Amino acid sequence: MTVSLPRTAVPSGALAVVAALALSACGAAPDNASTTADGKNAATATSAADFGGMSQLVAAAKKEGTLNAIALPRDWANYGALIDGFEKKYGIKVEVENPDGSSQDEINAVTSRKGQDRAPDVLDLGSSFALAAAQQGLLAPYKVAAFADIPEEQKDPQGRWYNDYGGYISIGCDAKRVKQCPETFADLLKPQYKGQVALNGNPTKSGSAFAGVWAAALSNGGSFDDIQPGLDYFAELKKNGNYTPVESTPATVEKGETPISIDWDYLNAGYADEFTSKGVDWKVAVPDDGKFSQYYSQAVNKDAPHPAAARLWQEYLYSTEAQNLWLEGYARPALMPAMEKAGTLDKTAAAKLPEVSGTPSFPTEAQQSEAKEVLGQGWGKAVSG
Repeated sequence: MTVSLPRTAVPSGALAVVAALALSACGAAPDNASTTADGKNAATATSAADFGGMSQLVAAAKKEGTLNAIALPRDWANYGALIDGFEKKYGIKVEVENPDGSSQDEINAVTSRKGQDRAPDVLDLGSSFALAAAQQGLLAPYKVAAFADIPEEQKDPQGRWYNDYGGYISIGCDAKRVKQCPETFADLLKPQYKGQVALNGNPTKSGSAFAGVWAAALSNGGSFDDIQPGLDYFAELKKNGNYTPVESTPATVEKGETPISIDWDYLNAGYADEFTSKGVDWKVAVPDDGKFSQYYSQAVNKDAPHPAAARLWQEYLYSTEAQNLWLEGYARPALMPAMEKAGTLDKTAAAKLPEVSGTPSFPTEAQQSEAKEVLGQGWGKAVSG
Protein backbone atom coordinates (compact mmCIF):
# COMPACT_ATOMS: atom_id res chain seq x y z
CA MET A 1 0.00 0.00 0.00
CA THR A 2 5.15 3.45 0.71
CA VAL A 3 3.25 6.63 -0.24
CA SER A 4 4.87 3.70 -1.69
CA LEU A 5 7.25 1.69 0.28
CA PRO A 6 7.79 -1.70 -0.02
CA ARG A 7 4.47 -1.28 1.65
CA THR A 8 5.34 -4.02 3.97
CA ALA A 9 8.45 -2.39 5.07
CA VAL A 10 6.77 -0.13 7.43
CA PRO A 11 3.61 -1.60 8.38
CA SER A 12 2.39 -2.03 11.81
CA GLY A 13 4.59 -4.93 11.53
CA ALA A 14 4.49 -5.96 8.00
CA LEU A 15 5.08 -9.65 8.01
CA ALA A 16 2.54 -10.39 5.36
CA VAL A 17 1.34 -13.85 4.68
CA VAL A 18 -0.87 -13.32 1.70
CA ALA A 19 -1.87 -15.54 -1.15
CA ALA A 20 0.22 -14.89 -4.23
CA LEU A 21 -1.61 -13.93 -7.35
CA ALA A 22 -1.79 -16.87 -9.68
CA LEU A 23 -0.12 -16.35 -13.00
CA SER A 24 -3.14 -17.17 -15.08
CA ALA A 25 -3.34 -16.89 -18.81
CA CYS A 26 -3.86 -13.54 -20.45
CA GLY A 27 -7.32 -12.42 -21.34
CA ALA A 28 -10.06 -10.29 -19.88
CA ALA A 29 -12.78 -11.64 -17.64
CA PRO A 30 -15.94 -12.80 -19.43
CA ASP A 31 -18.13 -9.86 -20.37
CA ASN A 32 -21.30 -11.43 -18.96
CA ALA A 33 -19.77 -11.78 -15.50
CA SER A 34 -19.89 -8.03 -14.98
CA THR A 35 -23.04 -7.17 -16.94
CA THR A 36 -26.62 -7.01 -15.68
CA ALA A 37 -29.61 -8.49 -17.49
CA ASP A 38 -30.51 -5.06 -18.81
CA GLY A 39 -27.05 -4.51 -20.26
CA LYS A 40 -25.42 -2.33 -17.59
CA ASN A 41 -21.68 -3.02 -17.37
CA ALA A 42 -19.68 -2.70 -14.16
CA ALA A 43 -16.64 -1.54 -16.10
CA THR A 44 -18.38 1.74 -16.91
CA ALA A 45 -20.38 2.16 -13.70
CA THR A 46 -19.47 5.33 -11.82
CA SER A 47 -21.50 4.40 -8.73
CA ALA A 48 -23.48 1.46 -7.36
CA ALA A 49 -26.68 3.26 -8.31
CA ASP A 50 -25.36 3.57 -11.86
CA PHE A 51 -25.14 -0.23 -11.97
CA GLY A 52 -28.64 -0.75 -10.64
CA GLY A 53 -27.94 -0.65 -6.90
CA MET A 54 -25.81 -2.50 -4.36
CA SER A 55 -27.70 -5.78 -4.77
CA GLN A 56 -26.87 -5.83 -8.48
CA LEU A 57 -23.25 -4.94 -7.78
CA VAL A 58 -22.91 -7.65 -5.14
CA ALA A 59 -24.43 -10.26 -7.45
CA ALA A 60 -22.08 -9.34 -10.31
CA ALA A 61 -19.04 -9.30 -8.01
CA LYS A 62 -19.91 -12.73 -6.61
CA LYS A 63 -20.24 -14.02 -10.14
CA GLU A 64 -16.73 -12.80 -10.90
CA GLY A 65 -15.60 -14.50 -7.69
CA THR A 66 -12.14 -12.96 -7.42
CA LEU A 67 -10.49 -9.63 -6.63
CA ASN A 68 -6.91 -9.03 -7.77
CA ALA A 69 -5.06 -6.82 -5.30
CA ILE A 70 -1.40 -5.89 -5.03
CA ALA A 71 1.01 -4.59 -2.38
CA LEU A 72 -1.27 -5.18 0.61
CA PRO A 73 0.64 -6.66 3.57
CA ARG A 74 -1.72 -8.22 6.09
CA ASP A 75 -0.09 -6.30 8.93
CA TRP A 76 -0.21 -2.94 7.18
CA ALA A 77 -2.83 -0.83 8.96
CA ASN A 78 -4.90 -3.98 9.68
CA TYR A 79 -5.25 -5.06 6.04
CA GLY A 80 -5.42 -8.71 7.12
CA ALA A 81 -8.68 -8.12 8.98
CA LEU A 82 -10.07 -6.07 6.07
CA ILE A 83 -9.29 -8.77 3.53
CA ASP A 84 -10.76 -11.47 5.76
CA GLY A 85 -13.86 -9.35 6.41
CA PHE A 86 -14.51 -8.79 2.72
CA GLU A 87 -14.03 -12.46 1.87
CA LYS A 88 -16.34 -13.58 4.67
CA LYS A 89 -19.04 -11.05 3.85
CA TYR A 90 -19.17 -11.62 0.10
CA GLY A 91 -17.52 -14.97 -0.53
CA ILE A 92 -15.10 -13.36 -2.99
CA LYS A 93 -11.46 -14.47 -2.94
CA VAL A 94 -8.92 -11.68 -2.56
CA GLU A 95 -5.68 -12.61 -4.31
CA VAL A 96 -2.80 -10.42 -3.15
CA GLU A 97 0.30 -10.24 -5.31
CA ASN A 98 3.63 -8.83 -4.15
CA PRO A 99 2.43 -7.82 -0.68
CA ASP A 100 5.66 -5.95 -0.01
CA GLY A 101 5.47 -3.94 -3.22
CA SER A 102 5.48 -0.16 -3.56
CA SER A 103 3.01 2.29 -5.06
CA GLN A 104 5.19 2.49 -8.17
CA ASP A 105 5.11 -1.31 -8.44
CA GLU A 106 1.32 -1.10 -8.48
CA ILE A 107 1.31 1.42 -11.30
CA ASN A 108 3.84 -0.64 -13.24
CA ALA A 109 1.63 -3.72 -12.90
CA VAL A 110 -1.37 -1.82 -14.28
CA THR A 111 0.49 -0.54 -17.32
CA SER A 112 2.37 -3.75 -18.12
CA ARG A 113 -0.62 -6.08 -17.75
CA LYS A 114 -3.33 -4.14 -19.52
CA GLY A 115 -5.83 -6.57 -20.99
CA GLN A 116 -4.61 -9.50 -18.89
CA ASP A 117 -6.74 -11.27 -16.32
CA ARG A 118 -3.90 -11.08 -13.79
CA ALA A 119 -3.83 -7.27 -13.83
CA PRO A 120 -4.64 -5.56 -10.52
CA ASP A 121 -8.31 -4.69 -10.05
CA VAL A 122 -7.72 -2.17 -7.31
CA LEU A 123 -4.90 0.04 -6.08
CA ASP A 124 -3.84 1.43 -2.71
CA LEU A 125 -1.49 4.30 -3.53
CA GLY A 126 0.46 7.03 -1.82
CA SER A 127 -1.32 10.26 -2.68
CA SER A 128 1.34 11.56 -5.06
CA PHE A 129 1.25 8.23 -6.91
CA ALA A 130 -2.55 8.31 -7.08
CA LEU A 131 -2.33 11.73 -8.71
CA ALA A 132 0.21 10.40 -11.21
CA ALA A 133 -1.96 7.38 -12.04
CA ALA A 134 -4.97 9.63 -12.62
CA GLN A 135 -2.92 11.91 -14.87
CA GLN A 136 -1.86 8.85 -16.89
CA GLY A 137 -5.50 7.88 -17.41
CA LEU A 138 -5.15 4.59 -15.54
CA LEU A 139 -8.01 4.99 -13.07
CA ALA A 140 -11.76 4.51 -13.42
CA PRO A 141 -14.07 7.18 -11.99
CA TYR A 142 -16.21 5.58 -9.29
CA LYS A 143 -17.93 7.23 -6.33
CA VAL A 144 -18.68 5.07 -3.31
CA ALA A 145 -21.90 5.60 -1.35
CA ALA A 146 -19.97 7.54 1.31
CA PHE A 147 -18.22 9.77 -1.24
CA ALA A 148 -19.92 12.96 -0.01
CA ASP A 149 -18.57 12.36 3.52
CA ILE A 150 -14.94 12.24 2.40
CA PRO A 151 -13.38 15.68 2.99
CA GLU A 152 -13.15 17.73 -0.21
CA GLU A 153 -9.37 18.08 -0.04
CA GLN A 154 -9.01 14.31 0.21
CA LYS A 155 -10.69 13.19 -3.00
CA ASP A 156 -10.65 13.66 -6.73
CA PRO A 157 -13.86 15.44 -7.82
CA GLN A 158 -14.26 12.84 -10.57
CA GLY A 159 -13.91 9.97 -8.11
CA ARG A 160 -10.80 8.50 -9.72
CA TRP A 161 -9.13 8.32 -6.29
CA TYR A 162 -10.00 9.22 -2.73
CA ASN A 163 -8.17 9.01 0.55
CA ASP A 164 -8.98 6.16 2.88
CA TYR A 165 -6.62 5.94 5.86
CA GLY A 166 -3.57 7.80 7.03
CA GLY A 167 -1.48 9.13 9.85
CA TYR A 168 1.63 11.07 10.77
CA ILE A 169 5.29 10.45 10.13
CA SER A 170 6.83 9.14 13.33
CA ILE A 171 10.11 7.86 14.74
CA GLY A 172 10.09 4.28 15.96
CA CYS A 173 12.90 3.10 18.23
CA ASP A 174 14.05 -0.15 19.84
CA ALA A 175 14.53 1.04 23.40
CA LYS A 176 16.48 -2.09 24.33
CA ARG A 177 19.15 -1.38 21.71
CA VAL A 178 19.11 2.42 21.83
CA LYS A 179 19.91 3.96 25.20
CA GLN A 180 17.97 7.17 24.60
CA CYS A 181 15.35 7.09 21.86
CA PRO A 182 15.21 10.14 19.57
CA GLU A 183 11.97 12.12 19.45
CA THR A 184 12.76 14.77 16.83
CA PHE A 185 14.56 15.07 13.51
CA ALA A 186 17.15 17.22 15.26
CA ASP A 187 17.82 14.32 17.64
CA LEU A 188 18.50 11.95 14.73
CA LEU A 189 21.61 13.94 13.80
CA LYS A 190 23.28 13.19 17.14
CA PRO A 191 26.43 11.01 16.93
CA GLN A 192 25.07 8.27 19.19
CA TYR A 193 22.72 7.15 16.40
CA LYS A 194 25.48 6.22 13.96
CA GLY A 195 24.29 3.62 11.44
CA GLN A 196 20.88 3.27 13.08
CA VAL A 197 18.44 5.54 11.23
CA ALA A 198 16.39 3.95 8.43
CA LEU A 199 13.47 4.61 6.13
CA ASN A 200 11.07 1.85 5.10
CA GLY A 201 11.84 2.14 1.43
CA ASN A 202 13.25 4.26 -1.38
CA PRO A 203 11.39 7.60 -1.33
CA THR A 204 11.31 7.75 -5.13
CA LYS A 205 9.16 4.60 -5.06
CA SER A 206 7.68 4.46 -1.56
CA GLY A 207 5.02 6.80 -0.29
CA SER A 208 5.94 6.42 3.36
CA ALA A 209 9.62 7.06 2.69
CA PHE A 210 8.68 10.01 0.50
CA ALA A 211 6.68 11.41 3.40
CA GLY A 212 9.65 10.88 5.71
CA VAL A 213 11.79 13.13 3.53
CA TRP A 214 9.05 15.76 3.40
CA ALA A 215 8.69 15.68 7.17
CA ALA A 216 12.45 16.21 7.45
CA ALA A 217 12.10 19.18 5.10
CA LEU A 218 9.44 20.75 7.34
CA SER A 219 11.78 20.33 10.32
CA ASN A 220 14.55 22.20 8.52
CA GLY A 221 12.94 25.30 7.09
CA GLY A 222 11.20 23.64 4.17
CA SER A 223 7.53 23.74 3.26
CA PHE A 224 4.94 22.11 1.02
CA ASP A 225 6.51 24.23 -1.72
CA ASP A 226 10.08 23.25 -0.87
CA ILE A 227 11.13 19.65 -0.16
CA GLN A 228 14.83 20.33 -0.90
CA PRO A 229 15.74 20.84 2.79
CA GLY A 230 14.61 17.26 3.34
CA LEU A 231 17.10 15.97 0.78
CA ASP A 232 19.78 18.16 2.36
CA TYR A 233 18.90 16.72 5.75
CA PHE A 234 19.34 13.12 4.60
CA ALA A 235 22.55 14.07 2.82
CA GLU A 236 23.83 15.32 6.20
CA LEU A 237 22.50 12.20 7.93
CA LYS A 238 24.35 10.09 5.37
CA LYS A 239 27.54 12.14 5.69
CA ASN A 240 27.70 11.82 9.48
CA GLY A 241 27.09 8.07 9.23
CA ASN A 242 23.72 7.94 10.96
CA TYR A 243 21.64 7.00 7.92
CA THR A 244 21.58 3.36 6.88
CA PRO A 245 20.38 2.35 3.39
CA VAL A 246 18.84 -0.83 4.84
CA GLU A 247 15.07 -0.54 4.34
CA SER A 248 13.32 -1.19 7.63
CA THR A 249 10.93 -4.13 7.92
CA PRO A 250 9.72 -6.12 10.93
CA ALA A 251 12.51 -8.60 10.16
CA THR A 252 15.28 -5.97 10.15
CA VAL A 253 13.92 -4.51 13.38
CA GLU A 254 13.93 -7.89 15.11
CA LYS A 255 17.50 -8.51 13.97
CA GLY A 256 18.61 -5.10 15.22
CA GLU A 257 19.61 -3.92 11.73
CA THR A 258 17.26 -0.91 11.81
CA PRO A 259 16.78 0.05 15.47
CA ILE A 260 15.40 3.47 14.47
CA SER A 261 12.78 3.70 11.73
CA ILE A 262 11.13 6.79 10.23
CA ASP A 263 7.64 5.64 9.26
CA TRP A 264 3.93 6.22 9.61
CA ASP A 265 2.72 6.33 13.21
CA TYR A 266 0.16 3.59 12.62
CA LEU A 267 2.86 1.25 11.36
CA ASN A 268 5.27 2.04 14.17
CA ALA A 269 2.43 1.71 16.69
CA GLY A 270 1.69 -1.67 15.17
CA TYR A 271 5.30 -2.65 15.69
CA ALA A 272 4.94 -1.83 19.37
CA ASP A 273 2.05 -4.26 19.70
CA GLU A 274 3.58 -6.98 17.56
CA PHE A 275 7.02 -6.97 19.15
CA THR A 276 6.00 -7.00 22.81
CA SER A 277 6.01 -10.79 22.85
CA LYS A 278 9.33 -10.89 20.98
CA GLY A 279 11.34 -8.93 23.50
CA VAL A 280 11.51 -5.71 21.49
CA ASP A 281 10.54 -2.55 23.39
CA TRP A 282 9.42 -0.37 20.47
CA LYS A 283 8.79 3.28 21.32
CA VAL A 284 6.95 5.69 19.01
CA ALA A 285 7.16 9.48 18.83
CA VAL A 286 5.59 11.94 16.38
CA PRO A 287 8.31 14.62 16.00
CA ASP A 288 7.15 18.14 16.83
CA ASP A 289 9.75 19.63 14.50
CA GLY A 290 8.55 17.79 11.40
CA LYS A 291 4.83 17.13 11.69
CA PHE A 292 3.67 15.68 8.37
CA SER A 293 0.36 13.92 7.79
CA GLN A 294 -0.90 12.17 4.71
CA TYR A 295 -3.31 9.50 3.58
CA TYR A 296 -3.22 6.57 1.21
CA SER A 297 -5.71 6.63 -1.63
CA GLN A 298 -7.93 3.91 -3.06
CA ALA A 299 -8.59 3.56 -6.78
CA VAL A 300 -10.02 1.19 -9.39
CA ASN A 301 -7.96 0.13 -12.39
CA LYS A 302 -9.74 1.45 -15.48
CA ASP A 303 -9.10 -1.92 -17.15
CA ALA A 304 -9.83 -4.08 -14.09
CA PRO A 305 -10.41 -7.72 -15.08
CA HIS A 306 -13.01 -7.95 -12.28
CA PRO A 307 -14.73 -4.54 -12.46
CA ALA A 308 -17.71 -5.41 -10.23
CA ALA A 309 -15.54 -6.91 -7.48
CA ALA A 310 -13.25 -3.88 -7.73
CA ARG A 311 -16.14 -1.50 -7.10
CA LEU A 312 -17.61 -3.64 -4.34
CA TRP A 313 -14.19 -3.61 -2.61
CA GLN A 314 -14.30 0.19 -2.62
CA GLU A 315 -17.78 0.18 -1.14
CA TYR A 316 -16.63 -2.18 1.60
CA LEU A 317 -13.52 -0.14 2.48
CA TYR A 318 -15.68 2.95 3.05
CA SER A 319 -18.27 1.14 5.15
CA THR A 320 -18.47 1.78 8.89
CA GLU A 321 -17.17 -1.74 9.52
CA ALA A 322 -14.02 -1.28 7.45
CA GLN A 323 -13.33 2.27 8.56
CA ASN A 324 -13.31 1.08 12.17
CA LEU A 325 -10.97 -1.76 11.19
CA TRP A 326 -8.48 0.86 9.93
CA LEU A 327 -8.81 2.52 13.32
CA GLU A 328 -8.04 -0.77 15.09
CA GLY A 329 -4.82 -0.79 13.07
CA TYR A 330 -3.93 2.68 14.47
CA ALA A 331 -4.70 4.39 11.15
CA ARG A 332 -6.95 7.43 10.99
CA PRO A 333 -9.84 6.67 8.58
CA ALA A 334 -10.89 9.33 6.08
CA LEU A 335 -14.48 9.13 7.32
CA MET A 336 -13.45 9.64 10.95
CA PRO A 337 -15.03 13.14 11.29
CA ALA A 338 -18.30 11.97 9.72
CA MET A 339 -18.38 8.85 11.89
CA GLU A 340 -17.71 10.87 15.04
CA LYS A 341 -20.66 13.06 14.16
CA ALA A 342 -22.85 10.03 13.42
CA GLY A 343 -21.77 8.22 16.58
CA THR A 344 -20.47 5.19 14.66
CA LEU A 345 -16.76 5.60 15.45
CA ASP A 346 -15.03 2.98 17.62
CA LYS A 347 -14.11 5.26 20.52
CA THR A 348 -11.95 2.66 22.25
CA ALA A 349 -9.76 2.23 19.16
CA ALA A 350 -9.64 6.00 18.60
CA ALA A 351 -8.35 6.54 22.14
CA LYS A 352 -5.31 4.36 21.41
CA LEU A 353 -4.03 6.52 18.53
CA PRO A 354 -0.58 8.12 19.00
CA GLU A 355 -1.00 11.59 20.47
CA VAL A 356 -0.69 14.49 18.05
CA SER A 357 -1.63 18.12 18.61
CA GLY A 358 -2.93 20.58 16.06
CA THR A 359 -4.92 20.22 12.86
CA PRO A 360 -3.16 18.53 9.93
CA SER A 361 -2.75 20.27 6.59
CA PHE A 362 -2.01 18.60 3.29
CA PRO A 363 0.01 19.52 0.20
CA THR A 364 -1.90 20.31 -2.97
CA GLU A 365 -1.75 18.25 -6.14
CA ALA A 366 0.66 20.74 -7.70
CA GLN A 367 2.90 20.74 -4.62
CA GLN A 368 3.03 16.95 -4.57
CA SER A 369 3.92 16.76 -8.25
CA GLU A 370 6.71 19.31 -7.81
CA ALA A 371 8.07 17.58 -4.69
CA LYS A 372 8.07 14.22 -6.44
CA GLU A 373 10.06 15.66 -9.34
CA VAL A 374 12.62 17.30 -7.04
CA LEU A 375 12.97 14.10 -5.04
CA GLY A 376 13.36 11.97 -8.15
CA GLN A 377 16.16 14.16 -9.45
CA GLY A 378 18.03 14.61 -6.17
CA TRP A 379 17.59 11.60 -3.90
CA GLY A 380 20.30 9.43 -5.41
CA LYS A 381 22.85 12.21 -5.16
CA ALA A 382 21.85 13.03 -1.59
CA VAL A 383 22.54 9.55 -0.21
CA SER A 384 25.16 8.23 -2.63
CA GLY A 385 28.70 7.42 -1.62
